[in-house]
Amino acid sequence: MKRDERRQAIMDLLVADRAVDLDALAARFAVSRMTIHRDLDDLAQAGLLRKVRGGATIEAGTQFESDFRIRELQDGEAKARMAEAAMALVEPGMTVMVNDGSMAALLGARLAALAPLTVITNNAAVIERLKDAPGVTLIALGGTFSAKFNGFFGMVTENALAGLRADLAFVSTPAVAGLQAFHMDGDAVRTKRAMMRAAGTSVLLVNHRRFGRSALHLLANLSDFDAIITDAAPAPDHLAALERGGIALIVAGNATGSQDSGGKR
Repeated sequence: MKRDERRQAIMDLLVADRAVDLDALAARFAVSRMTIHRDLDDLAQAGLLRKVRGGATIEAGTQFESDFRIRELQDGEAKARMAEAAMALVEPGMTVMVNDGSMAALLGARLAALAPLTVITNNAAVIERLKDAPGVTLIALGGTFSAKFNGFFGMVTENALAGLRADLAFVSTPAVAGLQAFHMDGDAVRTKRAMMRAAGTSVLLVNHRRFGRSALHLLANLSDFDAIITDAAPAPDHLAALERGGIALIVAGNATGSQDSGGKR
């Protein structure tokens, strides 16, 4: 197997299993541990994975999030459930903000079904999918493009948001610890906060796997959001902490539809 083919195979394994073992990779591809080390080093340098003791992972860390191209391939069913729950909050005629992220990209693409709408976004995938959508007025936020997050960020983005207002903002996060949401990228944090300031209602989108994790930058307190949508109930200790804090959680895809976990709205 050629080097590029082997590295693509490693990424395919990571998409499927989220983590790989160095020794198992060396045996699988019949190469030395040093060769696998070099593969993982180069993939890590490209921002596609995070090396850990004895292997690598694409799970988020305090300063790492996997590339948008990887996240786009993961958790399709969970994202679809969350998108349906989020769309229940949208009414035709609204102005809706959608931030960066693969979950938000899926949601943004589906918003055309609720036209007429005005959609404001820094998410390149949403821009691509809505640019020709009938009944959608698309406001694409410029700025500095990040291939890792497939979105636009920086002062240009933030200044544009300061002059806009929306009914609803959908904000996603890779980490929730205690009663706070976190993100590993400072530019992304500033853009998400700008969207929250510009919207009458702010909704947090977070995969249940992301509870109990932290990242470098504090994004917001969970109480700053009017609703929090997840795909499945988090672990009991995380759920109990939310209930003690009076934080309502909409768990999407239950047999009876989206339901609050408890707490206040």
